[in-house]
Amino acid sequence: MNTPSSQRNPYLLPFALVCSLFFLWGIANSLNGSLIRHFQFALDLKRWQAGIVDSAFYFGYFVMAIPAGIFMRKFGYKRGILAGLLLYAGGAFLFYPAADIRVYGFFLFALFTIAAGLAFLETAANLYVTVLGDKKDAEWRINFAQSFNGISIILGPVIGSLFIFSKKEYTQEVLATMTPEQINSARVEEALSVQGPYLVVAGVVLLVALLFWFTKMPEVGREEELAEGQVGIFDLLRKYRHLSLGVLAQFANVGAQATLWGYFVDFKIDFAKDEHLGIVNTIYRVTADMTPDQIAGFHAAAALVLFMLGRFLGTWLMTRMEPRQVLSYYCLAAVALVAAAALLGGFAGVVCIMLTYFCQSIMFPTIFALATKEMPPAESKLASSLVIMAIVGGAIMPPLAGLLSQSGGMKLALLVPFVCFAYVVWYVQKGWKVRGLEG
Repeated sequence: MNTPSSQRNPYLLPFALVCSLFFLWGIANSLNGSLIRHFQFALDLKRWQAGIVDSAFYFGYFVMAIPAGIFMRKFGYKRGILAGLLLYAGGAFLFYPAADIRVYGFFLFALFTIAAGLAFLETAANLYVTVLGDKKDAEWRINFAQSFNGISIILGPVIGSLFIFSKKEYTQEVLATMTPEQINSARVEEALSVQGPYLVVAGVVLLVALLFWFTKMPEVGREEELAEGQVGIFDLLRKYRHLSLGVLAQFANVGAQATLWGYFVDFKIDFAKDEHLGIVNTIYRVTADMTPDQIAGFHAAAALVLFMLGRFLGTWLMTRMEPRQVLSYYCLAAVALVAAAALLGGFAGVVCIMLTYFCQSIMFPTIFALATKEMPPAESKLASSLVIMAIVGGAIMPPLAGLLSQSGGMKLALLVPFVCFAYVVWYVQKGWKVRGLEG
């Protein structure tokens, strides 16, 4: 008598469903870059003000990560995931009324709500995939699952270019020829363009929530976790040096990523407005009628293809060498590329920034796995929350880079990701070591 596949491997279906979560939050993250550029005209914002899009988004992670860990500890992974999906869908639906009333604060609240949901999803999913199987394969599993995130983030800039960005470029010269009423009408039309894409996202998220509702999810380590009792946040950070340093590494990593992704369109236009990669022109069929913002968005999508390829290659390399060693190579390359972009500028600088996406690809999941390494179930969920909370780096670094750009241009803004990546290099080389383990 044959054994059903679900009995042979009880983790297969839950793992597949959890991988879908990585796909979903990739879309939300990659749309932020389009919003930052889009809101500068639609809501009449300065560059640093538009950068608060990332601040609101990543502060959602900061505020909700610890509550998410506590919630999961009490109610388990499945209910934590369902709570996250409902918050995500709710925030996406809020874009509809926010666009109608065109209040920036309302948009920021909608983004904060989405991020609150993602805090639940990332706290649950990143940890869940590391425990669904053999411990020695944890780094490989989380990088494999994150590969689905790499696929979905390509969609954000494409959605922005095709459905959010205007087909007309509103330069200062064009605005000078328009009446105040015409300018206001154009801003209203631009604001409304975000409604459709976010309604579609909300519908897809609700569909995934239904799939989770009807699927049995194993609670790995639940009995051991309950038996070990409560854990204090500060006690945990003092006890595990690699965790506390890993939280800082994740803060720096996400801060660098949010800066490069959020301001990519600005980097492209400032460095090389009229120069484009031939492969981007071919794939996206760039025409003279497209605005610089749209074309820059297509370049961002191409950079995210590099991100996806970097993650697939990194995941494959981890089957042949130590994951930390692979990450070390990627981090060193990122530091070199950001430095080259700042020194060279121009079209070469844009290419260097695009190549940095490749290097970023395995940083988040591998840092997460290193920071939560060798931790018992009673401590792992709270530790996961702390590492996810570090995503707040994406709220702090982009506005800082925006302020630097006002005084020294976009080249000076690259100082932010350079310093961040430099710290990640140190963590991967020295700070990751777990006490009592050979390094």
